[in-house]
Order: sequence, then structure tokens, then C-alpha cells
Amino acid sequence: MLKTDLIHKSPVSKTIGIENVKDGRFGAVLSRAGVGKTSFLVQIALTQLLSDEKILHISLDDSIEKINLRYSDGYTNLVDSIGYVDPQKAVRLWEDINLNKVGISYTEATFDTEKIKDYLKSFKKANLALPSLMIIDGLNFDNNLSTVLDELEQLNQEFSIFTWFSMRSHREEDLCEDGFPIQLETYKDRFEKAVFLQPVEDKIEAVILKDSNRTHQRNRLDPATMTIVK
Repeated sequence: MLKTDLIHKSPVSKTIGIENVKDGRFGAVLSRAGVGKTSFLVQIALTQLLSDEKILHISLDDSIEKINLRYSDGYTNLVDSIGYVDPQKAVRLWEDINLNKVGISYTEATFDTEKIKDYLKSFKKANLALPSLMIIDGLNFDNNLSTVLDELEQLNQEFSIFTWFSMRSHREEDLCEDGFPIQLETYKDRFEKAVFLQPVEDKIEAVILKDSNRTHQRNRLDPATMTIVK
């Protein structure tokens, strides 16, 4: 079955483990600018779409059109990674799962957790299945986000929605004693999952910083497609 094949081939399956994607409250994908945080977050979300679940993607950097393009490209890369697939089957599957994705574009000035809460409440009022996973891409973790994280923890409790964030680290900053970028170190007790993406030669290495027994596991990714390479 195409869905199963795509999930199995996903870089998320090989790194985090599909069963672990929503285990807890918060997860983070960290790297310096331009390494692939958003592309990896899209692959996380695609595993949930392929599992017939709803996802909510919130970006403070991309327009709705750019969000949609990222998902279309991410899906195409995943399909291409498994070899030949009947194009019609691939298109039909994409049209099916894409219905369960909602993208919202904010700026740093307009981002508001109350708006997110109201949106999630609208699902309940309409007696619709809630998104099980939320991506928040573009929050600046160099700032004090304690209040925002408190409010998002409340959403996790009220709506059972796991949130994955992008975290931008900086080339010039040293890692902390436990190997975490400072952006994660500040809030590490709030996060059950963390993946650090770093360039290694001509590949991207995905290092598991937080995830119980998977900690320090490393996998190489193709920087163009974010798929696993051997």
C-alpha cells in the first residue's frame, strides 16, 4: 500500500520513529539558518497526514502559498525516494491527504495563541476531528517565550495537540555542556523531543538530542530532499 511504503521510507520513521512523533507536549527541530528545519518539519507533518490524521501548520515566515508548495515538494520527494510509483495513484493519494492539512500564516506581530485556541475550538463546535499535531515555524527562541509556551502547553492539555517547533541556532554560538544549542537549553525541561540538523560534508546529519533511548542517534539526509541516505 502506497501510504505504508511512504511512511516506512520517511526520514521521520528512521530518525524519530513514527510512534514517537506525538509522545509528550513539545518537539523541536534545530539548526542554523538555511539547513532544513522547515523541510524536516514538513516531513514530520506528512507522516501524520499519511496516517489519516489532521495537522495544523503555522508559519511566521512563509505565505500560505509557500506553505502549500513546501508540502507539495516534500510529498514529491518522498514519493520519488521509493522508486517507481504510478503517477495517478500518487496524485490521488496527495489529493486525499492534503484535505487534512491547514496552513496559517502569521507575522511576529500578529502571532497570537488565543487565535489558535479559537481556531481549535471551531473544530469542536462543528463536531470535527481535531488536528493531532501542530507545526509552529518561525518563533524566535532568542527571545523570552515562556508565556507563549505556557499558553501552548494549555492547548496541549485542552485539545491533545502535540506541537513541533523550529528553533534557529547560530553558527557563532558554542553548544552547552550537554550538547544542546542555547535556544533549547533554556527550555529543555518543556521538550520531550529535539532533533539537531547539522551540515556534514555534503549531507545533513540529523542528531537526536532528546527522545528517551534514541538520544545521540545519527542519520544522514540528502539536503535537497530531506530523505535518508546510506
